Amino acid sequence: MKLLHIERFRSILLLALLPALFAIGIGGDIPSEKYIPDIGTFMKIGRAQSPSMAHNTGELFFTTAMTGVNQVYRLMPSGWPYQLTLFDDGIDWYKLSYAGDKAIVGASVGGSEDAQLYLMDCRTGRVEQLTDNPGTRYGTVVWKKDGSGFYYRSNVENGIDFKIYFFDLKTGQSDKIFDMEGTNSVADLSYDEKYLLIYHTYSSVGDILYRLDLASGEYELITPYREDILYEYPSLMPDNKTLYLISNDNNEGILKLARLNTETKNLEILEPDSHWPVDRLILSPNRKLASWLNNEDGYSKIYMWDMEGDSSLPGPDISGYALSPFLTDSGLLLFEFTNSRQTLDIWQWDFRSRQLTKLTHSIYAGIDPNLFVEPSLIKYESFDGLEIPAFLYLPPDYNGKPAPFLIHVHGGPEDQFRPYFQRHFQYLLLNGYGILAPNIRGSTGYGKKYVNLDNYKNRLNSVKDIKAGAEYLIENGYSAPGKIGIKGGSYGGYMVLACLTEFPDLFSAAVDMYGIANFVTFLENTRDYRRKLREAEYGPLSDSLFLESISPINKASKIKTPLLVMHGENDPRVPIGEARQIIRAIHDSGGVVDSLIFPDEGHGFSKLSDRLAQYRKMVEFFDKYLKN
Repeated sequence: MKLLHIERFRSILLLALLPALFAIGIGGDIPSEKYIPDIGTFMKIGRAQSPSMAHNTGELFFTTAMTGVNQVYRLMPSGWPYQLTLFDDGIDWYKLSYAGDKAIVGASVGGSEDAQLYLMDCRTGRVEQLTDNPGTRYGTVVWKKDGSGFYYRSNVENGIDFKIYFFDLKTGQSDKIFDMEGTNSVADLSYDEKYLLIYHTYSSVGDILYRLDLASGEYELITPYREDILYEYPSLMPDNKTLYLISNDNNEGILKLARLNTETKNLEILEPDSHWPVDRLILSPNRKLASWLNNEDGYSKIYMWDMEGDSSLPGPDISGYALSPFLTDSGLLLFEFTNSRQTLDIWQWDFRSRQLTKLTHSIYAGIDPNLFVEPSLIKYESFDGLEIPAFLYLPPDYNGKPAPFLIHVHGGPEDQFRPYFQRHFQYLLLNGYGILAPNIRGSTGYGKKYVNLDNYKNRLNSVKDIKAGAEYLIENGYSAPGKIGIKGGSYGGYMVLACLTEFPDLFSAAVDMYGIANFVTFLENTRDYRRKLREAEYGPLSDSLFLESISPINKASKIKTPLLVMHGENDPRVPIGEARQIIRAIHDSGGVVDSLIFPDEGHGFSKLSDRLAQYRKMVEFFDKYLKN
């Protein structure tokens, strides 16, 4: 018994030390020989996300999954990260109060995405559950500055419509304050806390903004309704008339900085000559400072602005992908940063001292980052002359001869592959694979016209873009027939299956992760609150003939390529039935199909043990069919 107690103590001590090792980066600067461990070691490389800072004390909060699932941490003055949450399945998100003494945490079970609300004490980590409604989603939390309560959205009434509520922590009472059908979410609370800005989303590329008077309960539409127009990241100035935001309501159809007069409804584009879309705009709580992130061919550039002086401020010089900015009244800018050779960490920029500081130091699991590979940004021509931007990764020992190659298709489809750190990419590259990550038509980051090129009846044109990518690799000698595989998740999983049915001889191995096989059953069985927005992208269920024509399940007998299917049993977005259909169809037609189904996961795999199984299986599969 004594020995058992000692071993238990050692396990607990190791668990406690992991975040500390993560924070101080033990071994990160130790030179090493070229040692390439297995894929499981690569998947243990750390990352830090979701920075937030207490405005009263300057304490840093963030999330990391170093213990296996995502949890919230507070960085102590000594540099020791204090773990605050201990949810078995980790957390989905958190929102820190202005003072930083408490936070609302959203946590779901088994990948269901039905995040319930928990009140967390940021000193002790004590958690109190505020909601307990399985099958209901909660989110978009915005705190009152005094910490007495918060605004949020939920589909608690019928599982479909997201309405807006206020939770009073003093009374424990929650009241509905915005009763509109559809998909609504909290966008911003005015400086004087008299008004709430609310998004109403009518498609994946279109929304409008309402301003709710919190005293009277009356609301007004403050942006015009125009098809496929976005009004994103709004901040209402102290005059309650001037609104800063980003919008693609311009000739180029790309997201640009804009200023809206809420009385005249006049929208002014502030950088009309800019050709780069803006990813994110954030204002400090006192509305005196602003920062935004430009998306320049997938790479981020950070800008800062003095709102009172109407003048630019120095921004950090970075090369990679920045996201999740957090701006304080004192002018400190926190953000996540990653590039192809650096994992995700929290950085801080002080424009006054012009000092860029790395606040977290994620472990690299004993792997020398100097071994990692950066991609080249290229463009190739598709079937109709359209240029497709893509990131081309070559293995470090590439000798000019055809190599085994993987085409990685991002999800979305309204998404964009960015040059961020991909653990399994680096493993594959160091083991002789090349990777092509295209941003096919329908991707964001290139304007409204480009994102709409795959809509509805044009769906299969985007599949042809992937074919053109494979042909580019062959024509330029990077790879050869028999050496090209394809992988993708979610919508990317659909694209994998579509490529195998439309071009049966093109690929020699394929991995479909939680992809759509049958658009009719997908739309019928996806969660009710998602259906309308997905129909706006793929086509309505009323047009079942068209949906069937683009569904790989109806052409599964054409699939010759060995296929690996991976899915989570609890997936609320692409239900598990999609995987089971395609597995059964390929098996019945005599094709080669393997599978890995996780009973405790949803749309994507969050637990470390499951991610290890996922990537080990993937590597074994590609090695078998592309290398051997």
